[in-house]
Amino acid sequence: MMVNAKELLEKAHNGKYAIPHFNINNLEWTRFILEECQKQNSPVILGVSEGAIKYIGGEDVVVSIVKSLIKDLSITIPVVLHLDHGSSYESCKRAVDAGFTSVMIDASKYNLEENIEITKKVVSYAHSKNVSVEAEIGHVGGEEDGVADELAYAKVEDAIMLTKETGLDFLAPALGSVHGLYKGEPKLDFERMKKIDDALNIPLVLHGGSGINDELIKKAITCGISKLNINTELQIAWSNAVRNFITNNQVVYDPRKVIKAGEEAMKEVIDKKLELLGSINKA
Repeated sequence: MMVNAKELLEKAHNGKYAIPHFNINNLEWTRFILEECQKQNSPVILGVSEGAIKYIGGEDVVVSIVKSLIKDLSITIPVVLHLDHGSSYESCKRAVDAGFTSVMIDASKYNLEENIEITKKVVSYAHSKNVSVEAEIGHVGGEEDGVADELAYAKVEDAIMLTKETGLDFLAPALGSVHGLYKGEPKLDFERMKKIDDALNIPLVLHGGSGINDELIKKAITCGISKLNINTELQIAWSNAVRNFITNNQVVYDPRKVIKAGEEAMKEVIDKKLELLGSINKA
């Protein structure tokens, strides 16, 4: 069943575990993720970037795929369809209107006042449609960075102001993680993470979950992280398996067989993450 993320994440926050956010890139990835999370009885957040939405064919196509798979695969776990890094109010509104159950407005590139203004507008519209909202404070590094800029870490006072002024449901504070592959070891600021958690007492989100070692993730959960975003690890596992399959089966040209070749490797990563986050049997 499709739900918004608010209740799931509040329950995880109180229970000191985290809900997995796996990015989807096509129908097959969506199916693999749903099947494995159903098998493990874990709630799941299906994250969709604006780029993935464009690639798949649009917001309506994404919603139709997810709803149809939930029905035809008899998926009974809670499923959140979440816009990942929505860049504008208009982008978030399109997702809400199409049937997404959660959105992230990422206005972190603006100053605090503008971030508050944009986030508040998104919250007002999304909440009127029973859709949960995530926002970002500070700056989570991109793939080109590979290492976090400590000057871009979220400030505790900014996190408090953004949350109180907007009524957002869960917050992604930049505290040392990056998207994509890391260059060197991640330097997560757990002290600041705990201060933000204590001050706000709402679920926190850790972006760039691929490449952070298990012990750091476990510690982050004790400091308030209730949602972990994972994409790159799935991409690497899938692509390595597919490359190996093609190398050893060069006469195969059926795209169904090629894409499916990455299924087992993806599901192995998913299982490990569910166990790490403690979300198994929490549906």
